[in-house]
Amino acid sequence: MKKVLITGANKSIGFETARQLLQQGYYVYLGTRNLEKGREAVSILHSEGLSQVEPIEIDVDRIESIKSAREVLGARTEVLDVLINNAGISGDMPQQSLETDVTVFRQVFETNFFGVIEVTQAFIDLLRQSSEPRIVNVTSGLGSLGMHNDPEWKYYSVKPACYVSSKAALNAYTIVLAADLRDTAFKVNAVDPGYTATDFNNHTGPGSVPDAAARVVKAAVLGADGPTGQFFSDDNAPETGISPW
Repeated sequence: MKKVLITGANKSIGFETARQLLQQGYYVYLGTRNLEKGREAVSILHSEGLSQVEPIEIDVDRIESIKSAREVLGARTEVLDVLINNAGISGDMPQQSLETDVTVFRQVFETNFFGVIEVTQAFIDLLRQSSEPRIVNVTSGLGSLGMHNDPEWKYYSVKPACYVSSKAALNAYTIVLAADLRDTAFKVNAVDPGYTATDFNNHTGPGSVPDAAARVVKAAVLGADGPTGQFFSDDNAPETGISPW
């Protein structure tokens, strides 16, 4: 049975991703900042007959929490097959490039960028033990520099400075990480779940949570012939599914 760790998985897209992977036979470590909320999420999945899941307390903003989660997980398994870096924040709005205080930039980057790096580095040894390791970095279509330079793009005028910059940085890290692991069995990709109706955006997005999670799951279960170092985005590129960086 393949095993997956999902950060920020006690609700929304992360929770639905856990549900769908459980339905495909994966064992899920449901990452959550608040262990009690994680237990409540796991209880819901258990009530649906999905039993191969347990909560793992992990706050991606705190290296001590990440190290603790690694110790806990390492005591339960020697192998991790999939890491889904799902935890993320939008930051206080509005966000202008010149007016927004740099502390807001730092806060958003701490979760969306540095947290991903620290989690990935902490769990890479367990992932290396898998015969088919997968890393999925949940990004946003707003992280595409190419699309932001296209005046015809439907989201061209949507440029929250902190969030856009953090996701663009995450995309860059994904490229480098995939390149560093190119001669291994790893598949490393960034996935834009799409503009989805969640708490993240006060449920203003037109997309559904199940559809968004399915995009993440698709990258998590890639076969040996699947791509690596890609930016998947049905929202930005509905024909090819590959978004410009």
